Amino acid sequence: MFAAGLVAGGVLSATVLWLLSGLLRPLPEPLRYGLILGFATVAMLRDVGVLRLRLPQNTWQIPQHVLQRGELTGPLRFGFELGTGVRTYLSATAPYVLAVGLLAGGLGVVTAALAGVGFGLGRAATPTVRRYSPDPAAWDELLRARSRPLVVVATVAVAVSLMIALVPGSTG
Repeated sequence: MFAAGLVAGGVLSATVLWLLSGLLRPLPEPLRYGLILGFATVAMLRDVGVLRLRLPQNTWQIPQHVLQRGELTGPLRFGFELGTGVRTYLSATAPYVLAVGLLAGGLGVVTAALAGVGFGLGRAATPTVRRYSPDPAAWDELLRARSRPLVVVATVAVAVSLMIALVPGSTG
């Protein structure tokens, strides 16, 4: 239920961004694409530690009582709130690159929804893999050691995926 909530929250946020993207449609494509590329560049510089940039976000976590509201509804709601990406802290810049891409890219609703599914599944990957790890403490240490490269790779992957989706004739 937690993963389903994450995906539903991601799809909702991506759909809202797609709806808002209509406000930027009148801007010329080169300007919109330049905005995406420029923001992705700043995000990558932040992720590698060249720039210090605070991201707009809530700095608190979703209260634990939300998770404990029922065997099915608690994890679903907790996952949904986490999946929207707006009620809690985001440690990586990649979701912001995705948000700017959805706002400025002029991509279709299906592409936006799929991006939301990807965001939700991405957020579900860490707790899922940790849960099935034979040594969660060692897994946590490995994650800490590799978190910076993972964050950089995620931002680059999102930026490259957006650029591919924006190529004329692609499925975006």
